Amino acid sequence: MKKYKQISTKPGFLKYNGGLLFKKINKNKFEFKTKVKKIHLNRSQITHGGYICSIIDAGAGTAAHESSNGKSCVTISLEIKFIAPTRYKDEIIGTVNINRKTKSLIFLSSTLKSKNKIIATSSGIWKILSFKTQGSGYGG
Repeated sequence: MKKYKQISTKPGFLKYNGGLLFKKINKNKFEFKTKVKKIHLNRSQITHGGYICSIIDAGAGTAAHESSNGKSCVTISLEIKFIAPTRYKDEIIGTVNINRKTKSLIFLSSTLKSKNKIIATSSGIWKILSFKTQGSGYGG
């Protein structure tokens, strides 16, 4: 079984916010995970929607990067549907499916779960840039 690797190794937003673990399941399927910390909560003591958006963008972006053989990819569009809340100390696990890939675009979908319940779904399009990223991973 493949192990998760930390993708937030360089200074940046996600490293500051606790990082994101990532692994490849197969050529078209990937997983990422994180644990909700107090800094991720909103006033209602549930995980802030902006944090959910950030981990989806980073996890799906890393999947796009991996599926493009290490080329840099940028988000063109990302649609997110919030289904259920998460709370402090909950583990969030995201799965990403690469639905279609062209020479310049990657179309994908993802699902976030916690405690085996769907908390969010998303679909998006990533643009493949013409150069490879230095370093290991996307997650800033």
